[in-house]
Amino acid sequence: MALHFEPAEFEARRARLIEKMAEEKLDAVLLFAQESMYWLTGYDTFGYCFFQTLIVKADGSVSLLTRSADLRQARHTSNIENIVIWVDRLNADPTLDLKNLMSEMDLLGCRVGIEFDTHGMTGRVARLLDNQLASFCQIVDASYLVSTLRLVKSPAEIAYAKRAGELADDALDAAIALIKPGADEADILAAMQGAVFSGGGDYPANEFIIGSGPDALLCRYKAGRRKLDAKDQITLEWAGASAHYHAAMMRTVVIGEPEFRHKELYNACAENIRAIEEVLRPGYTFGDVFDVHAKIMDERGLTRHRLNACGYSLGARFSPSWMEHQMFYAGNTQEILPNMTLFVHMIIMDSDAGIAMTLGQTYVTTEGAPQSLSRHSLDMLTA
Repeated sequence: MALHFEPAEFEARRARLIEKMAEEKLDAVLLFAQESMYWLTGYDTFGYCFFQTLIVKADGSVSLLTRSADLRQARHTSNIENIVIWVDRLNADPTLDLKNLMSEMDLLGCRVGIEFDTHGMTGRVARLLDNQLASFCQIVDASYLVSTLRLVKSPAEIAYAKRAGELADDALDAAIALIKPGADEADILAAMQGAVFSGGGDYPANEFIIGSGPDALLCRYKAGRRKLDAKDQITLEWAGASAHYHAAMMRTVVIGEPEFRHKELYNACAENIRAIEEVLRPGYTFGDVFDVHAKIMDERGLTRHRLNACGYSLGARFSPSWMEHQMFYAGNTQEILPNMTLFVHMIIMDSDAGIAMTLGQTYVTTEGAPQSLSRHSLDMLTA
């Protein structure tokens, strides 16, 4: 088996899940999030684009229902012993196979939690599940059961996150070496991703973001490449990934002499991220982090140019996003605890002036001040 953690680590995770299930009075949970399956068993695949689920009973027993293409994948990458295959065929309804399997597992009439809020659960699957299970068992939304457990990382997980941070730094080094007038975005992007791969890293859970000129004001990936002008700006958001654990970073690099507005927005970003470091610790909440962000931005008259969130939890994630459920937004009562890996980003997009500025890095929380996973400073970058 190609497992990235020791058996004792998986046993500890299973024990935490069983304890949480007991608190919620759940007889079983149906896991549809790939990161939940990976965290609990090591199962590593992109086969969640098709129907599959991991059934975990209150006694700790585990069964995987998946397609034939993932049979060997599950055997090779996980500690799952009971793997059941549903057959691809015309008008196949794998939720019927699931109900039959659950019946064999004595779950008729039981209280069963389901991960609904995940990319592994489509609307069609949810409707099929409701049709098959509504009269079979009591369904409970357990979307955040495992993701909440995953917020606090073990020492082994933090080791992977730190390695991801090193890979993210390597990617920035590769980009800086190329960013200059006439440079092609394609070469910069290839160098960044290549630095992660050559360092033994993985594909990230979503695309790296790269955009220059007017596209520097975008904070999503899009198709198309351009070459940098003598006076330009380029925004980058990327992540190192090690055993699927992510450490994200974000920077806007100014080519040529920065505009006054660039400097003004950079100063707001730098002040903000330093202020957030003071509340990115136990005793504060995710909502407190956003409140600091909003206060500084709004006092500088940047309300129209900022976003309504300023970061999120990171960890082992699968496509299409490396973002975990918990984000820094207004009113989020999630407490900050030691050993969380959290990405803080400042994103200011002044569409009126056509000026972009971003600044972001990943931290590990401690009992006190947070620890940055980057060796790079937060100085403004120019070329």
